[in-house]
Amino acid sequence: MSQSQPWWKGGIIYQIYPRSFMDSNGDGIGDLKGATEKLPYVASLGVDAIWLSPFFTSPMKDFGYDVSDYRGVDPLFGTMADFRALVSEAHRLNLKVIIDQVISHTSDAHPWFEESRRSRDNPKADWFVWADPKPDGTPPNNWLSIFGGSAWAWDTRRGQYYLHNFLASQPDLNFHNPEVRQAQLDNMRFWLDLGADGFRLDTVNFYFHNQSLADNPAVPAGENKTFVAQGMNPYTYQRHVNDLSQPENIGFLNDLRALMDEYPETTLVGEIGDDKPLERMAEYTAGNDRLHMAYSFDLLSDRHGPEYVRDVVRRYQEGLGDGWPCWALSNHDVVRVVSRWADGGEDLRLYPRVLMALLLSLRGSVSMYQGEELGLPEASVPYEELQDPYGISFWPEFRGRDGCRTPIVWEPVPKGGFTSGKPWLPVDRDHLEFAVSQQEADPGSTLNAVRKLIHWRQQQPALVRGDMRVLDNTGDALCWIREASEQSLLVALNLTGEELRLALPCTISGLLEGHGFHGYLDGNELVLPPYQAFFAET
Repeated sequence: MSQSQPWWKGGIIYQIYPRSFMDSNGDGIGDLKGATEKLPYVASLGVDAIWLSPFFTSPMKDFGYDVSDYRGVDPLFGTMADFRALVSEAHRLNLKVIIDQVISHTSDAHPWFEESRRSRDNPKADWFVWADPKPDGTPPNNWLSIFGGSAWAWDTRRGQYYLHNFLASQPDLNFHNPEVRQAQLDNMRFWLDLGADGFRLDTVNFYFHNQSLADNPAVPAGENKTFVAQGMNPYTYQRHVNDLSQPENIGFLNDLRALMDEYPETTLVGEIGDDKPLERMAEYTAGNDRLHMAYSFDLLSDRHGPEYVRDVVRRYQEGLGDGWPCWALSNHDVVRVVSRWADGGEDLRLYPRVLMALLLSLRGSVSMYQGEELGLPEASVPYEELQDPYGISFWPEFRGRDGCRTPIVWEPVPKGGFTSGKPWLPVDRDHLEFAVSQQEADPGSTLNAVRKLIHWRQQQPALVRGDMRVLDNTGDALCWIREASEQSLLVALNLTGEELRLALPCTISGLLEGHGFHGYLDGNELVLPPYQAFFAET
């Protein structure tokens, strides 16, 4: 890799959801010590960094995305000494450490909110978004919570409503208040001083609201709804022009980037949930004074046909300008991609591998979710064992996020080798055949195939940092050229269960080996067997 290329640009980030990764003390909940124990496994994949989902002090009503102490480690996950040990071990293994920052809202148990709600004239009275009711007592406007119902909750102490984009127990901070902005910058500096190499910013476009509190307009008939929520959710009926993505956000991103620039080799990756995600990503990653990179929900949706994927990639190529994407197919909030994109009958031994080839061949950085390297499908979690409040609210049409959050299966035993206690979510028995120990011992396993592909990709300059050009008229095959100064590659992918044949779309100078796929040439035809890829130098 070029010495001028920062590590994050084209880097691969492995997301660890600590609750479900590895439990070190038998309480059924994964923790920092467990994650540290398994870091050599993560490093063996060939990735560049880990992203830790929240481990901060929290009542856990939204499993850590409701923070009550931004500088504390929740006892469920361990101690501050455990965090320091994790950072030390990660750095020993040449892994960077990115941690979540959930700064748009707090828990209602955070001391800031407890003080703010006491009266209308205390020192933190304006640290959250408060508003008087309409004359008839109803909420100030029509804004909705992603988790269902109004985005406003009544507080009897102040006789006012407060804003919450998620659970009522997650009040939104008022970023129009400079003291709030500075307090959150100070909290992030705290973790940078402890050795964090960067932050994944949850809901990065949710920080500011329109102070006029004007209603959101309805989505016009026939127009696309937002990807931010599931289609049956009333939240998708509105255009979110007043509750999200306000212009003032840019100024805060400037301040945040200035902080990061004090700590060389650190990075910011933002999660963007917006009606116009590409436009927002271009805006938020433009130049050198905002986010380093961002990701949206375009490839985290249910849509997945070759034409859709080609269209998404092309739009990003044409619309992102000098910005930089971080691509993801799965995370802790969506159905695992192997199940989400399956149309039925997919070969679960081969399908996950070609999906990983797709992810690793796009221009940008990569976020892999724990278990993706195993080819894990979505777990089945019975209603009576659901933990996710989002899923409980919208059951059965939407089953929530628990199916992608079940424990990682390390061993083919009833608790998956994850814990000696009762797992916080049940281990799906169908996952046991995907156990790490079994796959490690099988040279032909998905794990070993993905590990081989990652190590190979990390040695291809064109795939790590090259430009990209999507090729047209390739039918169900996805084809593009990746080009760096020292290498130019043709990438061809077959995400279908049918053999694809197409005229060779460009002149090639040599076939590449070592990636583990079996696409081949038959005269001037490129042949892609089901779920296969082809890589060649051009």
